[in-house]
Amino acid sequence: MSGRILLLGGVTEALAIARQLGPHHVYSLAGIGRVPQDLACQVRVGGYGGAEGLAAYLREAGISLLIDATHPYAAQISRNAATAAQAVGIPCWALRRPAWQAQAGDDWREVEDWAGLIEALKPFRRPLFTLGREPLQHLAQIPPEQFWTLRALQACPANERCEVIGARGPFHLEDERALFERRNIDVLVSKNSGSVATEPKLQVARERGVPVLVLKRPILPSVDRVFTQATQLLTALSDFSHNP
Repeated sequence: MSGRILLLGGVTEALAIARQLGPHHVYSLAGIGRVPQDLACQVRVGGYGGAEGLAAYLREAGISLLIDATHPYAAQISRNAATAAQAVGIPCWALRRPAWQAQAGDDWREVEDWAGLIEALKPFRRPLFTLGREPLQHLAQIPPEQFWTLRALQACPANERCEVIGARGPFHLEDERALFERRNIDVLVSKNSGSVATEPKLQVARERGVPVLVLKRPILPSVDRVFTQATQLLTALSDFSHNP
């Protein structure tokens, strides 16, 4: 591929793209989770200092294409990417995973923000949070009648009314069934990430008649091209290499 590519992403679909990039391209990770060691491309870990810092890096590194393959809820990073690419005058492409769709038997309740989530949680006692580390900022809000189970990439201390489970996907159906049974989960709290790796929890909630509080997806910025699958983007990259 001619030109130099900066790929922003995590370690799911973005990793599939990174594996196809040569030594002069850059794969950029926020620093959460394990950094792959078997890539031909360069790996950069850490932030840029907002849109201005990212624009400065794009100029200094001679980047000719920016690819945003970050999490669907990483709205600030996506906004920074679109703004920086426009400022520098290079195209910005985005890989945006399709959202999950409710199926027959699902009881999904969309919430706008954390305040709406806390209100929607009031009738329940044993929620399972799959929002990453964000709930850790709100442990003081746990009412006495609730016990929270949080699942994040890494385990960490919580308090007497909350336990954090460190685990990373893909998650398997039988394991999810066992978790719901063992913790007596009566409500699931989830982002609508659209990831196949984390979808089994939704099937278990459906089987058990457990409601799902779904945090609404953020509105993401317009970019030059949007792809829903990594394979589509890789095909476009092949064309880009011949017509940069």
